[in-house]
Amino acid sequence: MLSVTYEAVSLARGRLADIDEDRGRIRVRVAKTAPLADVVRQLNIEIDHFLSTSQLFQLWKDEIVSRATPDCSLSIIHLLHLEQPEGIVVREKRGIVTTHIDPALTTEQFAAAMNPAIEEILDGGQWFQMYAGEIIDMSPEELTEV
Repeated sequence: MLSVTYEAVSLARGRLADIDEDRGRIRVRVAKTAPLADVVRQLNIEIDHFLSTSQLFQLWKDEIVSRATPDCSLSIIHLLHLEQPEGIVVREKRGIVTTHIDPALTTEQFAAAMNPAIEEILDGGQWFQMYAGEIIDMSPEELTEV
């Protein structure tokens, strides 16, 4: 099963955001004490790099959209906009996810609000990860006994 989590943590000095990936898991870490505007700016850079090196895909109707899709390269963008309900609004369309974030949030509030919003997007069943030749999506994984 694919999961994406946001965490507000203490990062190395000068780091505002980082993203790591493992089988079925993408972890986005942001500097909890940094100003949200600075974190969002760096997060957009980190996500752009992540998408160019990962194997994340969106199934849009009958099309698989990736970073290499010629007319619609897969993108995730965070934007600061005043007075978003619940602090954030996430919108998805073909090849792009846009997160509108109330700049009044702290970085910790932003990270906390992102988790249920991203879970809702993933529950739509349109996202999958290719990891070491295996496709990981939102299907429950079979339990195996050892």
